Amino acid sequence: MATHCVKLSKFFKITGIRHQSKQNRGKFFASSAPTSEARQLEALTVLLRGTCSQKCLRALHARLAVAGVIRDTSAVMGLVERYISLGKPAPAASLFAGAYRGRPTVYSLNLAVRCFSDHGFHRELLDLYRELCAFGSDNFTFSPVIKACTAVSCLRLGREVHCGVLRTGHGGNVGVQTALLDMYAKAGQIDVSRKVFDSMVQRDLISCNAMVSGYSLNGCFLEAIQVLKEMQQGGMRLNASTLVGIIGMCGGFEAKDVGSSLHAVAMKYGAIADESLTSAFISMYSAFDDLSSSRLVFDLQPVKDLVSFNSMISAYMQHCNWKEAFEVFRLMHCAGLGPNLVTVVSVLPSCNGFFGIDQGESVHGMIVKFGLVEQVSVASALVSMYSKLGKLDSAVLLFCYFTEKNNLMWNSMISGYLVNNQWSMALDSFCKMQIEGVAPDATAIINAISGCRHTKDLHMAKSIHAYAVRSRFESNQSVMNSLLAMYADCGDISTSYTLFQKMEVRMLISWNTMISGFAEIGDSEASLMLFCQMCHDEVQFDLVTLISVISSLSGSEDATVGESVHSLAIKSGCNSDVSLTNALISMYTNCGIGEAGQQLFDSCCFANTITYNALMSGYRKNNVCEKILPLFYQMVKNDVKPNLVTLLNLLPVCQSQLQGKSIHSYAVRNFTRLETPLFTSAMGMYSRFNNIEYCSKIFSLVGERNIILWNAFLSACVQCKQADIVVDYFKHMLFINVKPDAVTILALISACSQLGDADFAACVTAVILQRGFSAKFLVLNALIDMHSRCGSISFARELFDSSAEKDSVTWGAMINAYSMHGNGEVALDLFSTMIDSGVDPDDITFVSVLSACSHSGFVEQGRTLFKSLQADYGIMPRMEHYACMVDLLGRTGHLDEAYDIVRSMPSRPSDNLLESLLGACRFHSNSKIGESVGKLLIESEHGKSRSYVMLSNIYASAGKWSDCEELRSDMEAKGLRKDVGVSLIGMT
Repeated sequence: MATHCVKLSKFFKITGIRHQSKQNRGKFFASSAPTSEARQLEALTVLLRGTCSQKCLRALHARLAVAGVIRDTSAVMGLVERYISLGKPAPAASLFAGAYRGRPTVYSLNLAVRCFSDHGFHRELLDLYRELCAFGSDNFTFSPVIKACTAVSCLRLGREVHCGVLRTGHGGNVGVQTALLDMYAKAGQIDVSRKVFDSMVQRDLISCNAMVSGYSLNGCFLEAIQVLKEMQQGGMRLNASTLVGIIGMCGGFEAKDVGSSLHAVAMKYGAIADESLTSAFISMYSAFDDLSSSRLVFDLQPVKDLVSFNSMISAYMQHCNWKEAFEVFRLMHCAGLGPNLVTVVSVLPSCNGFFGIDQGESVHGMIVKFGLVEQVSVASALVSMYSKLGKLDSAVLLFCYFTEKNNLMWNSMISGYLVNNQWSMALDSFCKMQIEGVAPDATAIINAISGCRHTKDLHMAKSIHAYAVRSRFESNQSVMNSLLAMYADCGDISTSYTLFQKMEVRMLISWNTMISGFAEIGDSEASLMLFCQMCHDEVQFDLVTLISVISSLSGSEDATVGESVHSLAIKSGCNSDVSLTNALISMYTNCGIGEAGQQLFDSCCFANTITYNALMSGYRKNNVCEKILPLFYQMVKNDVKPNLVTLLNLLPVCQSQLQGKSIHSYAVRNFTRLETPLFTSAMGMYSRFNNIEYCSKIFSLVGERNIILWNAFLSACVQCKQADIVVDYFKHMLFINVKPDAVTILALISACSQLGDADFAACVTAVILQRGFSAKFLVLNALIDMHSRCGSISFARELFDSSAEKDSVTWGAMINAYSMHGNGEVALDLFSTMIDSGVDPDDITFVSVLSACSHSGFVEQGRTLFKSLQADYGIMPRMEHYACMVDLLGRTGHLDEAYDIVRSMPSRPSDNLLESLLGACRFHSNSKIGESVGKLLIESEHGKSRSYVMLSNIYASAGKWSDCEELRSDMEAKGLRKDVGVSLIGMT
């Protein structure tokens, strides 16, 4: 600084000047020789350039002020420029305004305006202009000021400047007009921009480029092309700036022909070598799904810069070509180009999309090497990558490393928790970011809403909604649509609908969300009402709308409406989509029209896994299980890969344990991660074949056991008659603090019913009462059944009477209890009371009351009830109802009537029903009907000796020894032997 001061004294003669009067200071500089003035300016310039800190600059400013040269234009502008270059626009503006005492010349003002503009201090420029504009402006003033208005989006001041331009007569200047049309275009007022353009007497290439760019920016593709044609007709030589905006629009408008023509034009005018055009063409061809052309443009570029590499990587990434993207990244590295933010953010998703943690860590190392790890956007991309690769600990460690976190970083971490199913942690992070003073943006709110959708936490959901309202996100369509879906998923569809009605603007996704929400809860009427209202409001439906409406139709009464929606889909041209076909197959099979579902499946040219699963699920719902395995074989033959849903459809219909083991083995071999539904379904399959050992092995192999898995294992033990194991595991559940739910309690009650221990039943009841499960209908009904099976019919009745509300199952359980205890009269009285109380009996209730009639021999009452089953209540008799009537008539000797029922049944009678009637024939010595029934049994059973023995005994009782001998010979020929009797007397 001392050196600077010596130079200043030498060249500006500060000592002499300091003692001169104010009037003579100006004369001193005015009378100096030109050579001397040039030297002085050169010295000042050298001094200013050598000033590298604000402190030194202020000292120099002070000495110049003391020297009295602070009003010299060169000195003032030199100081102003240096202040601005050091990033201090405020003292620069104060200096300029003070130096001229608020009355600068137009030339000085232009110099200051240009300086502020060149360094990007647009707001400070506008503040200076507002203060000094009254002292004159010209063409050189207006252009930077208008550009500053554009940069800070200050259209109001821009219009005022426009008025000043017209008022001062500078409206015909090309530079000013170009700045004006650019400002209006970027403000979205493309019509005003066009008016300015049309008013131009002379247009140069820059003004035409600005108009093309404005149209491109506002999505006016055809208008931009028209201006381009006018430019060519006017003989202008197009350059890269002309073409780059339109090229970017070609992809969005799917104008491949126009894009190819522009490529030819760029080659014609020699603009193709421009780096910006190369990147634009790569992106354009990528938008046309023509990656080969994108790669050709990239390869033909003689010298590839970082932007070209980034464009090619981005093009591959957008099409999920992870491997190719990473190869281009390798080429860039081999070419000696270091990555920048765009490169890293583009290439990192390839690690979690195709490669893995090794490649991801390698890229992370390169990021550290090039010093990019401190960049928040890069760190956020790394957090996202580690999260998606399942390395949540690494993501959290990287997240915690940053002390100052912005929205992008928080959003990446919250999304990482969501990807790894850590819903509660995601919601906690949402709360922590507010505690740390970071206001959540729309992305953070949508992520938090997604967490609530999974946790079903309605209280938290309402809190997030309140925050969104308080932070004025109600106008954000994405946030509002997410809220609609959140309330629907949390089971509060009424709030979702209320919110929907309050929305001023309802987008298509809003309608789809509501229709889908009502479809999820099975409210087809509301879904159809919304669909009709949507059409009435002239909102064009899409494929998602149709699928949502179709998904809501599941009953036989919906079949006609479903056919109408199907017709609408055909008219709208959506029927060729495989997703819609899948939904239609599910709809038809759910409505009981399996043939239509089969026809759709057969006509589907591109059946995928979901298509096969839809038809399999339909077969299961319509009890056509014999068609499921052949469909699976067809699926494998057609190289369609089964998924979890496929196996969940197959396991319950396995006809042998070997089939079930094969499917289970397939899952173990082909699925990297076995999910809870597969474990529970496999245990259910093995329990059907009484293989409790395999159920236990599956249960023991699962690391993290949720309550669903515990319930599945307990239910399997119940089915395998292993009640003791159920009790032991229930105790273990309580010991390790696994909270049981209603399904757990039902399994425990079933086990207790199998044990038949009244004392243990009382203990189980106490546990249930203590844990508050007695209020649930299912548990109460099961308790009534348990106590009746354990012999405590009186306590079962107390439980029944204590229930304030009783459904048909409650009544049926109590009626069945009396039926089991042989008290048919009380059972019938209770059935009458049930009818009088306004509760309609269901098919199971009728099984219980008919069974009570059978056990008590109430023939007339049984006949009356059986007739009323369909006549009064519209219930189609099932096999159980026919079995009860046949048993009742057989016990009471009405064999002819019982046999008439057997012959009139719409389906083949079950073996148990026939055995019951055959036993009654033997008891009542009716060999004629017995022989007919016995033959039906022998035809239906293959390899069982019981039917042969029963029929043989009937022949023997009737003295038909020849028939008896023939039947026994037939048994021996088939290798059947009579089961050996076992006595329990004397066994320990």
